[in-house]
Amino acid sequence: MTGIALANPVYEAARNADAGGSLWHSMSDEELLRRASAVPRAVESRRKAKVAFMFLTRGRIPFRVLWERFFRGHDGLFSVYIHASPDLEEEPPEESVFYRRRIPSKPVEWGRPSMVDAERRLLANALLDASNERFVLLSESCIPLFDFPTIYNYLIGSALSFVSSFDDTGKAGRGRYSRRMHPTVTLAEWRKGSQWFEVQRGLAVGIVSDRRYYPVFREHCRPPCYVDEHYLPTAVAKLAPGLNANRSVTWVDWSRGGSHPATYKRRDVSLGLMERMRSGSKCVYNNRTTTSSCFLFARKFEATALGRLLLIADVTKRWNRH
Repeated sequence: MTGIALANPVYEAARNADAGGSLWHSMSDEELLRRASAVPRAVESRRKAKVAFMFLTRGRIPFRVLWERFFRGHDGLFSVYIHASPDLEEEPPEESVFYRRRIPSKPVEWGRPSMVDAERRLLANALLDASNERFVLLSESCIPLFDFPTIYNYLIGSALSFVSSFDDTGKAGRGRYSRRMHPTVTLAEWRKGSQWFEVQRGLAVGIVSDRRYYPVFREHCRPPCYVDEHYLPTAVAKLAPGLNANRSVTWVDWSRGGSHPATYKRRDVSLGLMERMRSGSKCVYNNRTTTSSCFLFARKFEATALGRLLLIADVTKRWNRH
């Protein structure tokens, strides 16, 4: 896919995003971030608020069929954005909700600033559609744990964003802090958290508008400091501490140890696993403690799990009711 020169790239990108058409444009990252920050933050009264589903992938989306079933029948309530490798040439079928939903993308390296660059690029493109009110970051190995209405109502009805942000005093937390970040970011302000976030529009605007904290992270947070684990948790704690639930809505299993979470293969997928992910945790939602729907999405799943996931969805019928 190649860039297309547009007479007015900002206008065309915003119009196409709102209409559900191609997301391709010729803006540089700098111009994109600046323009996204200026798009009106309030949804017009005649429009319904939408949830932007932003997929950060290396290649194709192996669970496309599952996601298409999830989105079916809910047009006008969601938007899809894909940041994939620039080398990816495969395009989903024209009838797919993923058709022509790729944004202008750049190469991404795990643990490097390019990962957060991609996240900010996704947010900025999604912000061009003024109807998008909630923004969730997903990977190609993510699946939804509930049907669309349950997840939509949960996010639209939340007073807070969902960004994991905590003070880890150990080697993998404060041990990664660089004194060169002082005084912009102090050790006491340093936070760690999950890469997989969900934010409301006001906070999304704050993230793409950030010219104070991110340059410091780009310059000084290098392995064994990983920008995607520290920038957003730290920035959100400084930008909007009262607007964050301090937790992720994406289930990830780190219990097996190592630098990467557990990966679920076909043989691991069962109704019991799904139930544990759906209701096996306790959390606070809009000031009320609950053991239901703490997690809305889950990762990491291998592509081989698709058949069994579709079977479980058919058996439980929970994709259409909860």
